[in-house]
Amino acid sequence: MVNSKYELIIKDIKKAINAGKYEVDTKIPSENQLASEYGVTRQTVRKALGKLIDEGYLYARHGSGTFVAKRLQKKGTSKNIAVVSTYMSDYIFPRVIQGINQVLSDNGYSILLKTTNNSRKGEAWCMEELLSKNIDGMIIEPSQSAISCQHQVLYDQMDAMGIPYVFIQGCYEAMMDRPYVMLDDIEGGRLITEHLIKLGHKKIAGIFKADDTQGILRHKGYVKALQEAGIAYDPDLVVWFHTKDKSTKPMEGVLRLIENGFPFHAVVCYNDEIAADVIKGLTNIGRSVPHDISVTGFDNSLLARGRGITTIAHPQEELGKKAAETLIGLITGSIGRKEAHVLLPPEVVERKSTL
Repeated sequence: MVNSKYELIIKDIKKAINAGKYEVDTKIPSENQLASEYGVTRQTVRKALGKLIDEGYLYARHGSGTFVAKRLQKKGTSKNIAVVSTYMSDYIFPRVIQGINQVLSDNGYSILLKTTNNSRKGEAWCMEELLSKNIDGMIIEPSQSAISCQHQVLYDQMDAMGIPYVFIQGCYEAMMDRPYVMLDDIEGGRLITEHLIKLGHKKIAGIFKADDTQGILRHKGYVKALQEAGIAYDPDLVVWFHTKDKSTKPMEGVLRLIENGFPFHAVVCYNDEIAADVIKGLTNIGRSVPHDISVTGFDNSLLARGRGITTIAHPQEELGKKAAETLIGLITGSIGRKEAHVLLPPEVVERKSTL
């Protein structure tokens, strides 16, 4: 959140530099121009430019103006690691951060924690702020990772500055060559669908998130299990939703399938939150779970344990540990970036929501 014109000037100039609008050694607008543009005094502009000079974004040339500095090297070893997550909820993130913190603390590192609210603009803002600080590396959960990343220049800048980073939970398709630690979501989707098939279900609906790679990959696993069992994939039985409509679209889609007469006796849900909503919605219209319709989740969250939802175990703490270990390996040089690709194996946790 920008609280003043002073902070807005700093934010806008950083953004322009990070986006490549101003190249190294390019002169930025004068104090008078900036004062007029932002409706502030020259003193406010001078203070903002001084802050940017202190942070290494700009340098002043006496009598000539202010220019973009070359920021291609880290400031040194700070023992600070940035961790950027989509949400700070109690769903699965606390266990992930617990694993990260354990490894980083054991190795003498401190954590700088930021959240994006699963917004790509929020992610870019967090990265811009963190790049102005002295960090040794970053662990980041990408926001809406199935959508093309519009701020890849910030990751390229981290590469140029020698700051290693590791993606967790998901990864942008165009950056799958970068380090990541993730659950094997394709195999998870395959296993949970196979579980329903082994219980005798053939008409299996699916609910998947369209704007992150986890949803795309879990759908691939769902399709793979159907194909392996010789069951034809029916796109009419699949409900897609986005982050912005996750509270309504999944259940609306299931109700539409029922109203339109599409026969199904099981549902594979994107995660435990969606599964819990679907179970509640089915119960409200008089359908029994699992006797009428079996429902599965994904992540083995506290929600799944409390409500007896069959799900895929998410190794939350282990994922956090692996991400921290991988990042430390990149920092120390004990592993290379091309080798830093980790997929953790999933497993089915059977409970009372399937029959």
